[in-house]
Amino acid sequence: MNILITSDSKYLKQIEVLLKSIELNNPGKHNVYLMHRESEKMKLENVNEEVFNINYVVVDDKYLDEYPQLEKRYPVEIYYKLIAYLHLPKEIDRILYLDPDIVVKGNISEFYNYDFKDNYYVATSHVKKVFKRFNDIRLGLEKEIPYINVGVMLINLDALRKIDIKKEIDEFLEQNRYKMMLPDQDILSCLYGDKTIILDDIIYNLGERNFRRRKFCDKNVDADFVEQNVKIVHYYGRNKPWNKNYRGILNKYYNEYESKIGERLWN
Repeated sequence: MNILITSDSKYLKQIEVLLKSIELNNPGKHNVYLMHRESEKMKLENVNEEVFNINYVVVDDKYLDEYPQLEKRYPVEIYYKLIAYLHLPKEIDRILYLDPDIVVKGNISEFYNYDFKDNYYVATSHVKKVFKRFNDIRLGLEKEIPYINVGVMLINLDALRKIDIKKEIDEFLEQNRYKMMLPDQDILSCLYGDKTIILDDIIYNLGERNFRRRKFCDKNVDADFVEQNVKIVHYYGRNKPWNKNYRGILNKYYNEYESKIGERLWN
């Protein structure tokens, strides 16, 4: 698989945990593209080089200086995923973007090989009903266009190279800068929501909030369901498993893979 991660140096340990979870559940050799600012010193220490080919993709600090940083917890690196095709090798036709605060607890080859048809992305949505309507009004989205969670995305690089996405993003920012709350998600949903295939977030992008919501509506969705069916766990928001005040049940998966850092799958 080709895997894209964009981050600053604060998440190096979490990236190592993410890669360990991929290693243990997805056999084969994987190419990882870690995209970061030139001023960030990025070096992964605890990675199995028999499994991962790590490529550090350095982006000039000035490249996105004009892009808004709405909150400190949303660094400008969040925009890299949207324009990554400009910095990745041209022979790569698809890549799986994963946020650093993720563990992959199952085999995701079916997701990775999903047929794009004529779409740009395969992703999930965490926004339902009332909040979807709020975003529709805030951003002028049509009802049938999903609001996308960009933490897990399969990206059709071949298709994106045929259009000028950066120009479209720049124009969108100029017109909508003061409407945005989650800038990367707002941009992708507004510009390319109609070119995105939406899969089940419970399977491919499970967090504590959408777990509680689905559990309330469906008694079959419980801890056993998570254990047997979920492929990707995403610790989005402020509720992080490496913090002492974590609330929920999904931190067990982060802790499991963190404890295996330094172990090798093949001895």
